[in-house]
Amino acid sequence: MSDKKNNYIIEKIESKIDKNKQQKRQALLEKAFALFTTKGIQKTSISDIVDSAGVAKGTFYLYFKDKYDIRNKLIAHKSGEVFRRADACLKAAGIVDLEDKIIFLIDDIMNQFVQDKTLMRFISKNLSWGVFKSVLLEAEDDAEVDFYDIYHSVFDGDSRYENPEVMVFMIIELVGSTCYSAILYNEPVGIEELKPYIFRTVKGIMKMHRTGGT
Repeated sequence: MSDKKNNYIIEKIESKIDKNKQQKRQALLEKAFALFTTKGIQKTSISDIVDSAGVAKGTFYLYFKDKYDIRNKLIAHKSGEVFRRADACLKAAGIVDLEDKIIFLIDDIMNQFVQDKTLMRFISKNLSWGVFKSVLLEAEDDAEVDFYDIYHSVFDGDSRYENPEVMVFMIIELVGSTCYSAILYNEPVGIEELKPYIFRTVKGIMKMHRTGGT
């Protein structure tokens, strides 16, 4: 057998192995999400996850340290999906001004949460900037580090802000904490009525972090 054909066969085998690994990892993530959002994290065991995914327990530990590790990676994974959808809509809208970009992204993300309250409950209850950032920095799957690509593309070298990461942290915390009750319980008001207040507050945060405060 020629070296060329031999290499082709090896590449095909490796590709199939990688595909199987990704499918198993994705199955574990999907089943963990379903269990976490129905039974709760505390009442969900690793055995529950692997049984639901149809894989051996040893397979779980190839990808995750424990159930809190898969929870953290799920936060990054699910949050990344939300940000990517919002970013795709932002690119299609062709908005240039940074403040308008941020408001557009926030509005789109809140609308996604209105459409999928289960997802919002999971992300809002478990998302913290520290967890999200550390998981993204450790991620081996490029699909899970899109957030930083979005972050950099939105700011695109804008140097008007003293510490953009702190600013984004505050905006995420604000939106996450305020939209939760408005979307689920219409408290203190419904989300559509609350949006203008959120947007004005976000603009205030951005102004506060702007170099010179102007």
